[in-house]
Amino acid sequence: MRNNKRPLIFLLVALLMAGVMLVACANDGTQTGQTPAAEVTRIVTEEVEVPGAQIEVTRIVEVAAEGPSVTIPFYDEWAASPHNDTESEAFNHWNEEDPIEVPTDCAKCHSTPGYKDHLGADGSTAGIVDAPAPIGSTVECEACHNQVTLTKTSVVFPSGIEITNLGDEARCMECHQGRASTVSVDQRIADAGLTEDLDTVSEDMGFTNIHYYAAAATQYGTLAKGGYEYAGLPYDARFDHIPSHNTCIECHDMHTLQIKLDQCQACHTDVESAEDLVNIRMAGSQVDFDGDGNMEEGIYFEIEGVREVLFAAMQAYSTEVSGITIAYNEAAYPYFFSDTDADGTLSETEAVFDNAFNAWTARLAKAAYNYQVSRKDPGMYAHGGKYIIQLLFDSITDLNGAINTPVDTAALHRIDHGHFAGSEEAFRHWDGEEEGNGVVPGSCAKCHSATGQPEFITEGVVTSQPASNGLNCGTCHNDVQEFTLYEVPSVRFPSGATVSFGERDSAANMCLNCHQGRESTVSVDRLIGDKEPDVVSEDLRFLNIHYFAAGATLFGTEVKGAYEFAGQEYTGFNEHVGTFNSCTECHDTHALQIVIEDCGECHEGADSLEGLRTIRMTDVDYDGDGDATEGVYFEIDTMREALYAAIQAYAVAVTGQAIIYDAHAYPYWFGDLDGNGRINDDEGGFAAWTPNLLRAAYNYQDSTKDPGGFAHNSSYTLQILFDSIQAVDGDVTGMTRAEVRTFDN
Repeated sequence: MRNNKRPLIFLLVALLMAGVMLVACANDGTQTGQTPAAEVTRIVTEEVEVPGAQIEVTRIVEVAAEGPSVTIPFYDEWAASPHNDTESEAFNHWNEEDPIEVPTDCAKCHSTPGYKDHLGADGSTAGIVDAPAPIGSTVECEACHNQVTLTKTSVVFPSGIEITNLGDEARCMECHQGRASTVSVDQRIADAGLTEDLDTVSEDMGFTNIHYYAAAATQYGTLAKGGYEYAGLPYDARFDHIPSHNTCIECHDMHTLQIKLDQCQACHTDVESAEDLVNIRMAGSQVDFDGDGNMEEGIYFEIEGVREVLFAAMQAYSTEVSGITIAYNEAAYPYFFSDTDADGTLSETEAVFDNAFNAWTARLAKAAYNYQVSRKDPGMYAHGGKYIIQLLFDSITDLNGAINTPVDTAALHRIDHGHFAGSEEAFRHWDGEEEGNGVVPGSCAKCHSATGQPEFITEGVVTSQPASNGLNCGTCHNDVQEFTLYEVPSVRFPSGATVSFGERDSAANMCLNCHQGRESTVSVDRLIGDKEPDVVSEDLRFLNIHYFAAGATLFGTEVKGAYEFAGQEYTGFNEHVGTFNSCTECHDTHALQIVIEDCGECHEGADSLEGLRTIRMTDVDYDGDGDATEGVYFEIDTMREALYAAIQAYAVAVTGQAIIYDAHAYPYWFGDLDGNGRINDDEGGFAAWTPNLLRAAYNYQDSTKDPGGFAHNSSYTLQILFDSIQAVDGDVTGMTRAEVRTFDN
């Protein structure tokens, strides 16, 4: 009953639109094909006999027509593509159904009339499919080339989230977005009454299927919420590739759908065939996500490894909590089945609809959804691999919390290293802003977007930038084929001082652009002016040096990143040893981790982070605790504790208000109104600042926010802590102010 001859639908209409459509199709190297001269498509209704009845069926057929042959750009490419696979299940699933038609909830992506109906290109209401579509069509020219798609720039995902400012890829994303999301999984759980009862088996609970090829959901990550995202956890956003290859149609031929392999090979030189794409792994991913000890395998295999652990957790959970062992078959609906003999495998007799797994709990349904998400986008490793890893990891963690013998996750990792951890606050802070959602303001974009630093280096200014999923290759490399670096001869710090690592390691100057802090002695003095040192002023507020100002610590008094008290001398650049004297000589450029094995060559026992903290180069007991053998890290830590105690005592004695600090909550210093030593919801930022209290609090924050201060410049760090204790009338009895080091001593 199937008509297998299906050329272009509505050819006559297409011809009327040819001027528009040919512009949309054409580019250099246009390929063409010819439609048959004597046939056009028509929608017809005919009677069909079925067992016990005779019914009417609407289908698309070819009928004779007069006129010359018509040249259609890219016809041959499209005709041989999956979008026109007339034999595939995607376009024939409903041929034996009653009624024989593509239903409204499927027609958008499994027929051309349905897609146009959804767009409103047929004159109907946009955003919904109003009527079933006739069988017999594929994804034809008019689906993507019509008066609506020409101006289409946004897509609404199943989560209800609209992604805007799109180009022609919006046409692809309408169908390659999946059919479910975090929202729909939560709704199904709520409908079953299991929101607060995650581990109870319910016949009202079932599996939610994202559907096939949801590439856009993978790529846009948490911006679309196509995976099941666990409450309170951050997730990667849109995966950024490189500017020239960052959308569906920049990486895939829009007519054949094939990957533009020759363009991949320009950067990924080891790729010889499409099968080699799974082996790609960039230098920015130096984390063993699946814990198998292999950090050279492609991200595809990292995903596979984590997914295997998730499936083991699902089987352990289902056996223990649901009482039935779950099994999976990617090619058999509804995918999850009961392993009736509990042998750990799924036989052909078990992979049948009547044996579908039916002992669902809400917790298992969440995990199964994410497992399916990872299976139904075969290109997930390229579209948004780290988002998929996070979904799998969190599903494992959630299941483990409900079983007696959790699966081992000790070697697994959820996120990438800092610069590439797109799910973290440093890059996701602006996603939830009511104004300018997804835009990083110019004051932050240099260091918190992938495109800010290149603009700063090349233009000398930074404007607002789109929020990114961490930094990427183009942030530091001005050529992503040769991987050459932007040239940064010198760096200006917030104090106005300009410094450089010089020719020995000019590449490390790029690190200093961000790891310099945002304040200095100069800005603190500017705010204080000529105010009395111990008098509260409402004009004062806390100034925050910001995070990881390692460059400011390293260069010491040359850049005055910490607050330096008048009349005191301070250590400048901390000269280490010849070959380990800059950011990139001591840290892995991409993983950011300290190259600890090199430290151990000189520092005995420094074979771990804990070992590094035991290093000391003098026998002076700086903190006065009687231990002159502990690492300088601990000397700094004790002196910092003494400063905090002195700040709290000073605040009460001089301002009459108690003060408390929280390193993880802005603005860090709070008023302890009830004196209980904890920050309550009704306790806001501390506001009774005196100049000396501000100076001391600024230096406390400076020493806290550079966790490597003990290695970057211990002498400078100890000096600012000692002087700050004195400034707020703290007791320095027994302590020793660190000596001022120069390059000569």
